[in-house]
Amino acid sequence: MDVLKTYLLNLGCPKNQVDGEYFAGYLKGSDRVELISDYQKAELIIVNTCGFIDSAKEESLEAILEAASLKEQDPGKKLVVTGCLAQRYHQELEEEIPEIDGIFGIGEHQQLLELVEKVARGKKDKKISRPEHKLNREMPRINTDGHYAYLKIADGCDKVCTYCTIPEIKGGYSSRRIEYILQEAEALVAGDVRELILVAQDTSLYGRDIYGEKKLTELLENLIEIDGLDWIRIMYYYPEEIEKEFLELMAREEKICSYLDIPIQHAAREVRRRMARQGDAEDLKEKISLMRKIVPDIALRTTMLVGFPGETEEDFAELLDFVREIKFDKLGVFTYSREEGTPAAAMAEQLPDEVKNERYNRLMELQRKISLSNNQKFTGEVLAVLLDEILDEEFIGRTRYDAPEIDNSVTGKLPEDRSKKLSPGEIVSCRITGAYEYDLTGEIVDEYA
Repeated sequence: MDVLKTYLLNLGCPKNQVDGEYFAGYLKGSDRVELISDYQKAELIIVNTCGFIDSAKEESLEAILEAASLKEQDPGKKLVVTGCLAQRYHQELEEEIPEIDGIFGIGEHQQLLELVEKVARGKKDKKISRPEHKLNREMPRINTDGHYAYLKIADGCDKVCTYCTIPEIKGGYSSRRIEYILQEAEALVAGDVRELILVAQDTSLYGRDIYGEKKLTELLENLIEIDGLDWIRIMYYYPEEIEKEFLELMAREEKICSYLDIPIQHAAREVRRRMARQGDAEDLKEKISLMRKIVPDIALRTTMLVGFPGETEEDFAELLDFVREIKFDKLGVFTYSREEGTPAAAMAEQLPDEVKNERYNRLMELQRKISLSNNQKFTGEVLAVLLDEILDEEFIGRTRYDAPEIDNSVTGKLPEDRSKKLSPGEIVSCRITGAYEYDLTGEIVDEYA
């Protein structure tokens, strides 16, 4: 078989991106596949899809259809679809988009290479099985983010949130053993990664399924010992599971960013009950108070879901009051997406889109004011900034309080008399000179932070 020029497109969340990087690692290890960056020149296009909410599904379908249209110009091209959308809707994809040559779900990563080789020989193939994570071994990986990388510590979910399809798509919660996580982390840092971002469907439960108790704190204690690693960031930590020992480690260890992404979704008790989420606004306030007491400079990110079935104006007003009181440093908002097969999809009192969108806009407007006020507190401070991009005369970076792509960036002019050439991945000291709703400006005052 000739070497197949292959383009791999990753869509969706960081966890999906990690899967795509594992796929790329296996593909690159084959002498029959050449990964390229130009999809127009590719003989094989692999679309790694997301299937979580309507907007993500639409983006994935558009990418698949665009790749399929290239086959009209060049019938010799091959198209493989993988990821969450492929796992959940493989029959529909097979029936409605005949241009697809291969469909691969949430399975053992190495099996994608087997499917690709079969497709390259001119045969259509489909590999769909129960979700298999099989992360507990050495995995080849090609990191696509340069100086930072997402580190998947678990996959799947055991929760029964009524609006969510993740357990159906991904299967049950499955942790990766500490030794394999450390092995991958050390390899990433050896490849010039300076920041590791821990991801899972729920990082707070890490280890409980394989060790009988939660082990995130122990994992972090091992990660901070890696030479050359500067920052560790934790995403998707459910506040219901917060532990004092974990917070004390964050407060004590410089490498662990004072940052936590805590999925909350809503504050009104009745809405949370219908979502099958624990507790209410008072419980959440208690957890957040503990976080801020032990880690005073902690930056909290969360997401809220508005327009859930049966959400009343009083429920929404309670959510607004909660956000107004807590003043989250970062907050994202989604409108409820009715996902077939979920309990929420069958609930009465589905709200019209105009109500969802109106509440979305009201909550975002409130958060814009909060975000501006929070950012203005940094004006005049000197903060460590990790450089993400170096342009001709400007830099773009982030503080330890900001995750890549979703949070604030810090921009400014490069110093004219700098004593060394700055590169992405370096950490500098930067005085914050301006604050906006979602961005900061600054000037570098020390190139050797």
